[in-house]
Amino acid sequence: MERMWTPWRLDYILSDKQVGCVFCNMLEAEDDRAMLILERNERAFLVLNKYPYNNGHLMAVPYHHVDSLEKLKPEDVTGMMAMVERGVRALRRAMHPEGFNIGMNIGKVAGAGVKDHVHCHIVPRWNGDTNFMPVLAEVRLIPQDLWDTYDQLKQALEAIENKP
Repeated sequence: MERMWTPWRLDYILSDKQVGCVFCNMLEAEDDRAMLILERNERAFLVLNKYPYNNGHLMAVPYHHVDSLEKLKPEDVTGMMAMVERGVRALRRAMHPEGFNIGMNIGKVAGAGVKDHVHCHIVPRWNGDTNFMPVLAEVRLIPQDLWDTYDQLKQALEAIENKP
């Protein structure tokens, strides 16, 4: 058997497991950095995914706790999409991806990891960013430390402000 060391997972293994909605719990916490929240607007927030598909994987999350897009008020959808747009701009500025996967997994059968609180994934992509590890070993390689990614994207968001 091959071994792959993942010391960053120890915090999760030893931690108290959350009760309730992970996104609602993030909003109740007082430390945005500890929760990986990069930015908030009146209706939604932008958060770095703690278990990313790819380096820089973000999520735009409305404050309103509902399980489907059509249950959101139009202003919640607008706020969430504003966070998607800000995330794309920050990723372009900081990491120069060649493309993006942007979308929602609504319902367990669609792959929703958090099925009760709708959210939108923003996954930056680069040519050649996939390799044999997910196929053969069911392991995804992330090339940058999560906190370094957070700092890089936070800086990019502050630099772009609300400029086009």
